[in-house]
Amino acid sequence: MDYRRYLVEVGTGIDLHGEDETKAAQRAVKDAISHSSMVGLSQLFKVESFAELEEALMVDVTIATPNPEKVDGDMVLSILPEGKRRITVIEGGMAFPTASTAEEAKTHTIMMANAVIVVLVDAKRLERR
Repeated sequence: MDYRRYLVEVGTGIDLHGEDETKAAQRAVKDAISHSSMVGLSQLFKVESFAELEEALMVDVTIATPNPEKVDGDMVLSILPEGKRRITVIEGGMAFPTASTAEEAKTHTIMMANAVIVVLVDAKRLERR
């Protein structure tokens, strides 16, 4: 395989009530993909069907959240519309309030996740025009 970057996009997701980091991560991915379109990709390559193009796509997702072990990666990837998928979950994002602001905030925990999505195309699999 000869994967080449085609698209990079970022997104942020928030769970305001449930402290659900998977839900926040899903929302971050949805946010990222809502900012992007792969218009023209099929025009760059000689393909006979969308299925052929989809087989050449790899969607690489990186999620940053306060507790990476709490994220269900398969659930996050399930919302992607196409391509092969892989995920890396790292520590990051935000939980609010923090221990030092909890008294003043007087609110339940809000979880924020960040996503970076990279769409890769297997250039060997597709013939250039």
